[in-house]
Amino acid sequence: MKRAIRKAATSLALIVIVAMGARIAFAWEQARKIPPGVLGIVPFQQETGNIAYALAQGKGFSNVFRTNTGPTAWLAPVYPLLVAAMFKLFGVFTARAFFACVALNILFSSAACVPIFHAGKRIGGLGVASGAAWLWAFFPNAIVMPFEWIWDTSLSALLAAMVLWAALAIAESEQLRDWCGYGLLWGFALMTNPALGILLPFLAGWAAYRGRGEGRVRWKRAALAGSVAILCCVPWTVRNYAVFHRLIPLRSNLPFELWLGNNDIFDEHARNGRKSITRTEESRTYTRLGETAYMHEKWELATSFVKTHPGLELRLTGKRIVAFWMGIESPVKNFRETDSLLARGILLTSFFTAVGALLGIAGLCRKRLSMTFPLGVFPVIFPCLYYVTHADLRYRHPIDPVVCLLTALAVAQFSTFAGTRPGAASSEDIVPPRTTPSC
Repeated sequence: MKRAIRKAATSLALIVIVAMGARIAFAWEQARKIPPGVLGIVPFQQETGNIAYALAQGKGFSNVFRTNTGPTAWLAPVYPLLVAAMFKLFGVFTARAFFACVALNILFSSAACVPIFHAGKRIGGLGVASGAAWLWAFFPNAIVMPFEWIWDTSLSALLAAMVLWAALAIAESEQLRDWCGYGLLWGFALMTNPALGILLPFLAGWAAYRGRGEGRVRWKRAALAGSVAILCCVPWTVRNYAVFHRLIPLRSNLPFELWLGNNDIFDEHARNGRKSITRTEESRTYTRLGETAYMHEKWELATSFVKTHPGLELRLTGKRIVAFWMGIESPVKNFRETDSLLARGILLTSFFTAVGALLGIAGLCRKRLSMTFPLGVFPVIFPCLYYVTHADLRYRHPIDPVVCLLTALAVAQFSTFAGTRPGAASSEDIVPPRTTPSC
């Protein structure tokens, strides 16, 4: 019986099936509360839905505010193209198209169990692998996100987990074919969510540093992977240059995102300051100026605000750090005031996994394991983009699979420590005895 339970608990296929079931159950429960007409329209009232609508209408990658404003580079192309395909197959702004997009998101989110399982197995053995995968399977954010956001969020989480798993594996390979494949994976990730690109030099550099062979050869492999990734993005970059007559490697919206979190709304002493930001007003400004001038204006406003409000900027950065890891700026207040068990569950699991990630990194550092660096760059480097712009729950989600893996490592390390006390069970009874391979 114990053997059967252990086999089931460490079965990757079972974990993926359960993860998919949990996400489908949540989506079904939520969808039956909302009229089909609403499901077909409201979830697409954002940039992804607007661009996908233009693509489905044969107008190209354009009309980010759903008005006839022309070409855009606001987003990277992969996910809007997927949504446009769903519009073509199931109808534009229909409930069927919405459910097709949710099904894709559920598939992406559930599939993230696979790279996390294999990365965990490589780092800490079967116990860590299954623990991380089960945690991701029942992670509230991962269950909620595929239904709540028709965005690249769930696909980005899968890709982030895959680039970690691939980095751990590629460090042991001397085959140029494998490094080219790693570059192709990164190319697809960059064309889906360019924010992941901040991790590329760290992961590829680590894989080259820890790899086999002479130093010059190792770095040539990393350069090859990086070159392949860049080549994947060249057609899109050329398109952007041809349309906007300036270099836009992947997407153009960084000035807007920077301004969104750094503007006079946050300064209560600002004269004639705006009290709120509305989509209607921004759409009018965008239409009047065009995308290039609009982004230039937002960049000037944001950078001027940062320079002239250093004290306020420091406080805003602190709030953004909290919002990135907890989903909101005032988690304690919201936990007390909300009567939603789901909201409280999300707040609690966000907090405990954030702490778990910190403890997991600390444990890896204490043991001086080579895997510390590639795991640590996810919670340390990736959030920096959002600490300076703006943050909420979905911006953390791409690194949540790795955060779950670090939390599972922290639990395993604690169990091992507890098992070494006199009279306690041995660590072999709690954590698989496999040691971390040196890559």
